[in-house]
Amino acid sequence: MDQLAPAEKYSPYWFFSAEHWAGFGADMSMTLTKDEVSRLSSMYEPIDLEEVRRIYLSLSRLLSAHVETSQQLFRQRQRFFNSEKKGTKTPFIIGMAGSVAVGKSTTARILQELLTRWPSSPKVDLVTTDGFLYPNDVLRRDNLMERKGFPDSYDVGALLRFLSGIKSGQPNVRAPVYSHLTYDVMPGEFVTVDRPDILIFEGINVLQPRELPKDGKFVPFVSDFFDFSIYIDAEEQLIHEWYIDRFMRLRETAFRNPQSFFHRYSQLSEDAARAIAEGLWANINLKNLRENILPTRPRADLILKKGAGHLVEEVAIRKL
Repeated sequence: MDQLAPAEKYSPYWFFSAEHWAGFGADMSMTLTKDEVSRLSSMYEPIDLEEVRRIYLSLSRLLSAHVETSQQLFRQRQRFFNSEKKGTKTPFIIGMAGSVAVGKSTTARILQELLTRWPSSPKVDLVTTDGFLYPNDVLRRDNLMERKGFPDSYDVGALLRFLSGIKSGQPNVRAPVYSHLTYDVMPGEFVTVDRPDILIFEGINVLQPRELPKDGKFVPFVSDFFDFSIYIDAEEQLIHEWYIDRFMRLRETAFRNPQSFFHRYSQLSEDAARAIAEGLWANINLKNLRENILPTRPRADLILKKGAGHLVEEVAIRKL
């Protein structure tokens, strides 16, 4: 373990440099190929094979240990209750939070593949919270289009019903599908999640608490359903750079599709498009980061702190 600074002595986390963390997976075999990592990565959130070996291989080992421990606890509870409290083993849910453009989607896909390839061959599903956004028609009606991605732009009831169904062991639980091309929920489109061993649930605000009731009644948080939570972190200036860079690249690629919600931006000059991106960052994404996303970081079980090039520089894990 790295030497802690005086201010970290009373932290609930252990802190490891990326180099130290890599040692925890030094004896593990890489189960992904260079081509597979390239497919799972993206031009906006790059991760190469060396970064997978350095950070994510040992993280998959840690998560597998948590899953196995959870399964052992389930069996011990069954014995403790003499099977009077009958139930089925429920999926292990991993929540993944962090700002827009910080690389959550790529990290989630990499971990899904690594976990799937463990010797026990667990079934690992991945769902994002985007599908639980209110449709654009509803957001426009309620003057929330400029707050898309903020907590009040999500159908929290539908989100909680989905996680409750998953955690109850229900078969064929459906989650709505979101299109990044049309920037809207796809009517009548769903992905079906059928009793996975592990579910990775990824979204910017998944660790966000709700207002507590004064009468003490039970009010569930999304994070109440998580067995383990991860926060993808980076300095604000880096996230800003990544967001603008992604926007400008999309202007040259996906935005050129006439069906894209943002097609109009592909017709602008580079300077005009950059000005639009800066406005979207300052007025929406930065505000959401500061008000809603970053304050949830201390609620995570594990924090991946990224530096330049999306490379993880530090790993913080909550003490047991």
